[in-house]
Amino acid sequence: MAQEDKERWNEKYQNNQIPDEPVKLVKDYAKHTTGKQALDIACGMGRHSKYLASLGFEVDALDVSSVAIKQLQDIPHIHAKEVDFDTHTLPKEHYDLIVCTYFLERRLFPQMIEALKPNGLILLETFLHDENNERIPSNPDFLLQKGELEASFTKGCELLHLVEFSAIDYKGFKTMKTAMVARKKSCLA
Repeated sequence: MAQEDKERWNEKYQNNQIPDEPVKLVKDYAKHTTGKQALDIACGMGRHSKYLASLGFEVDALDVSSVAIKQLQDIPHIHAKEVDFDTHTLPKEHYDLIVCTYFLERRLFPQMIEALKPNGLILLETFLHDENNERIPSNPDFLLQKGELEASFTKGCELLHLVEFSAIDYKGFKTMKTAMVARKKSCLA
């Protein structure tokens, strides 16, 4: 990923209008977290990091884009860091809340569970493969398959909310999405 993705995202963040409002899933569930250590994976321009900081979280905001990370420097309670998710490893049992929206790196799924403290929450929302999607990503691996989140997270987490829904993306295209709230089990068998 590293250099090519970094350049692509830097250009996107410099030249495009990116939504600044947190997604509904984050607004609905972040406040139900018991602790105050949060991770925003692929944070972009920081819409979720800023929202979480406003709720009193200490937020580790990670992204491959130096343009995005620069925008988050010097904001109280946000610890922004440029990382390559192909090689970055999440710390174990460090976070009470992990947010990941519109970024899909399946290799991180087990790490996300391990990075949560017992009873911590994962809020994940992204695009879902569907033949009726009006905008298709350049790489089909960027789309989840139906049932994939459930299969990936049920062993280590209790799924509190899992829904597939049709929506209009920020560019006006009809697309299928999926949203999940998962709580790490306090005792993994």
